[in-house]
Amino acid sequence: MHLTSLLRAATAGLLAATALTAAAHTAEAADTLGSAAAGKGRYFGAAVSASHLGESAYAATLDREFTSATPENEMKWDATEPARDSFTFTSADQVVDHARGQGMSVRGHTLVWHSQLPSWVGSLAAADLRTAMNNHITQVMTHYKGEIHSWDVVNEAFQDGGSGARRSSPFQDKLGDGFIEEAFRTARAADPAAKLCYNDYNTDGANAKSNAVYAMVKDFKARGVPIDCVGFQSHFNSASPVPSDYQANLQRFADLGVDVQITELDIEGSGTAQATAYGNVVGACLAVSRCTGITVWGVTDKYSWRSGGTPLLFDANYAAKPAYDAVLTALGGSGGGGGGGGGTAACTATYATSAQWNDGYNGQVTITAGTTAISTWTTTVTLTSPQKVTATWNSTPTWDTTGNVMTVRPSWNGSLAAGASTTFGFTVAKNGSAAVPAVGACTAS
Repeated sequence: MHLTSLLRAATAGLLAATALTAAAHTAEAADTLGSAAAGKGRYFGAAVSASHLGESAYAATLDREFTSATPENEMKWDATEPARDSFTFTSADQVVDHARGQGMSVRGHTLVWHSQLPSWVGSLAAADLRTAMNNHITQVMTHYKGEIHSWDVVNEAFQDGGSGARRSSPFQDKLGDGFIEEAFRTARAADPAAKLCYNDYNTDGANAKSNAVYAMVKDFKARGVPIDCVGFQSHFNSASPVPSDYQANLQRFADLGVDVQITELDIEGSGTAQATAYGNVVGACLAVSRCTGITVWGVTDKYSWRSGGTPLLFDANYAAKPAYDAVLTALGGSGGGGGGGGGTAACTATYATSAQWNDGYNGQVTITAGTTAISTWTTTVTLTSPQKVTATWNSTPTWDTTGNVMTVRPSWNGSLAAGASTTFGFTVAKNGSAAVPAVGACTAS
């Protein structure tokens, strides 16, 4: 049983802590991507690789800036069912456990896709393939039932170009057009609470491919096929820029009665041009009421699948780029996040477990000033019941009425030079829960 399953079992503590963390993000000054997006009623997420979570700068940037996580490769078919009926979730669990421990929501990516399929899938005859597809959906979704906000049920099922035809794949070639509907019906039965999405690329403006997807979604809605959302990957570069009708295209899908999500955003380039494009994408999402969130496809340029094009918001050294500032501004934010803000008092808060024993641990939070000196700071620490803080140091804490959310202010260490850091710590009695505390956004003056 992985960590998030254990958290669910510890009464309703995780759900309460997640709700409190989300409330804290909204209440804090909008000085990070996640907190600024929360102020607009949306999530701001990143694709996450389990193999990089052990890198402190990677985890700190992820935890500070984002409120949603999408496993980059860990939930794909070759990772979760490499041999028939032999399921492995270790790497995916790492991402889910980390995200949920930080109070993030999780997007599931992806259940049925022509790529990254183990060879045994393509060798099955039609009847066997249908059984295998439905079993794969059911087993993976059941493993994460109650933990995934949205699932990319079917990914990239349409061809590029002007035909609007379905892409050749084992599913399309052997099961026909009906495989997509069947996958969505199976997914609804497996986890009725999860949002079910169709996800694709080169559908960001009106064209033959997006028109074909639009017709499918319209048909599904008319016939009661369970589809809740459409994902627009939004991979852009100079040869394939943000289309002029991007917002109008999102809106026409939303008008069908589905949510729209920007699911894999990255924009190759640098400087003002890249910043402008990112700002335009965020502005389009904010203008469409059913655009519920944005996910960038990675945390840092260093690990991007298009690293040569430096397409993300943080460079290879985790410094925020002009595109970061443009996104934060578009979201109505105000500096911080390790970059941008030009003189605005800002700080970041990052968490680490400094010691651990059978029924307790010491937690340490590092407060770092932004690009200007600060005179005081505050942040929140949210625990999962029945955990309790038994001691604190280097801070002055107060508690909410639940006893789960600790608001922390400095005791003597509030003044920090630009870029300087201080720490505070606390001891927690686990009382049977292995949950990681969630640290909210840091505010400064």
